[in-house]
Amino acid sequence: MSPLYPGNDPEAGTLTADEVADRAGVPFDQAKRLWRALGFPEVGGEAIFGSNDVEALRRLQGSLGGTLDLDLVVNLTRGLGQTMARLSDWEIAALVHQAETRQGEEGAAGGGVGALESATKVMVDFNETFEELMLYVWRRHMGAAVARLEAASSGELGTTQLSVGFADIVQFTALSNTLTEQKIGDLVELFESRCADVVAVNRGRIIKSLGDSVLFVNDDPIRAYDTAEGIINVIGRDARMPDVRVGLATGSVVARLGDVYGPPVNMAARLTAVARKNRIIIDEATAALLPDDQFETRRLPARPVRGFGIVEPLTVRRN
Repeated sequence: MSPLYPGNDPEAGTLTADEVADRAGVPFDQAKRLWRALGFPEVGGEAIFGSNDVEALRRLQGSLGGTLDLDLVVNLTRGLGQTMARLSDWEIAALVHQAETRQGEEGAAGGGVGALESATKVMVDFNETFEELMLYVWRRHMGAAVARLEAASSGELGTTQLSVGFADIVQFTALSNTLTEQKIGDLVELFESRCADVVAVNRGRIIKSLGDSVLFVNDDPIRAYDTAEGIINVIGRDARMPDVRVGLATGSVVARLGDVYGPPVNMAARLTAVARKNRIIIDEATAALLPDDQFETRRLPARPVRGFGIVEPLTVRRN
């Protein structure tokens, strides 16, 4: 049993899925649905569960009723499962990378232990602090999410006006073919971390990162421009980093399941194909919101943009 198995569970690895559902007082089909929503595979009759699993299932079952029906609980559970799976992979990969680096340095002197074993030990030692930090961060983000809804300019909850930015690395596929796997990983990590810092400084949010690209949002188009310019400054204008392109579009978007949807999202992504390296391209809606005394825009030739027909994108820079 992994030392990271949740909690001190004397029954860990002794119960089957049927037994967990029975002890929790949950119909087996419902228990399977919740288990799948958490992102875990079905295991048949294997005894891999314990009393912690019983308690977790019992708590989920106890939340049902009133405004929390099974579909909503499954939806929220799926979000938790996907988020925690990505966080866990991220965490272990970062720790293993550090352990491998140290092991390589110590290996020259004949020292060091297995990278995974070393990373796991660090995680176990840090576990309690990290769990408390997760709860703190979750509460802070929950408060921020509610505040964003309260401040939304649209009368419909979940729909708001945002400036959406899409930044991607120029010719990443060709570039990655010339790099080792280690260097590709280091490049992506540095790209994402620098973009995240710039977005946070300008009060935006990273919606998702896709390795060679980042999707972010701002509630103010000027801050969105500052974010785009900041990304170009810390990535494209660093001789050690590749070139980037950034597209900005503004309009009504729907926020759902931790993501954003709507024409501005698609437009921002399409505009990166139009942008020259280390340049910002914007749509008409964003241009209309940028003050003329602070920004200079210039129309580019009209061109077909997939899903939007003929579009006249604009370049932009500060006066």
